[in-house]
Amino acid sequence: MSSLSRRHLFGAAAGLIAAAAAPRVFAQVPAAAPAAAPAGPFVLPPLNYAFNALEPHIDAKTMEIHHDRHHAAYVANLNTVAKTNPQIGTSAVTDVLGNLNALNDDIKFAVRNNLGGHANHTMFWSIMGADGGKPEGEVLAAIDRDLGGLEKFQTDFNAAGGRQFGSGWVFVTIAKEGKLAIETRPNQDTPLMDGKRVLLGNDVWEHAYYLKYQNRRPDYLKAWWNVVNWDEVNKRLAQADGFFR
Repeated sequence: MSSLSRRHLFGAAAGLIAAAAAPRVFAQVPAAAPAAAPAGPFVLPPLNYAFNALEPHIDAKTMEIHHDRHHAAYVANLNTVAKTNPQIGTSAVTDVLGNLNALNDDIKFAVRNNLGGHANHTMFWSIMGADGGKPEGEVLAAIDRDLGGLEKFQTDFNAAGGRQFGSGWVFVTIAKEGKLAIETRPNQDTPLMDGKRVLLGNDVWEHAYYLKYQNRRPDYLKAWWNVVNWDEVNKRLAQADGFFR
């Protein structure tokens, strides 16, 4: 996660121009590409797949707006804060979010919301992909051990996401001793703020699903499992031990 604070922001204007110029045939819509000129220490990470790659489960227009506008706004806001508070761009994201009370009051709220949103969304894009599949190996063993098996885990995860009032996230967290748990957070809060690590998480803000699912959040939660990149989730589990050393 620390690499998030050491890259450069895409130009917001270039992103909007690219989105406006993109073909309206979704089968041909590419993912976002980096702009030439950086504007600060934070950057909008490119998707590793096209906007339409997750259809029919998540539509291309939702992905385009979610990535190029919502996530880009968090990044732009962070770079604005970093102009007068450069330490947030040179410190590890996990360190900043894990020590929000060390920040000055005039930036604490903005960093909480925007750096939390940046971390959450960077994780979100990385754990999705077109192929879906099923968990196996170490991650499946951990799910069986801590979460009652795959079927119970997915049922409980979906229920927790459905209960989250208003905007927020549902996560699988990894505690220091390595145990998995299902947890929710409001808004753009993240378990990183509590010294935990995130194995995976689903965005239950309405902008993540409303164009396709309207108020049917349970349908979105159920469909989302079709686009989880379990290879990436396995990598995150393997890396988690190093976070606590």
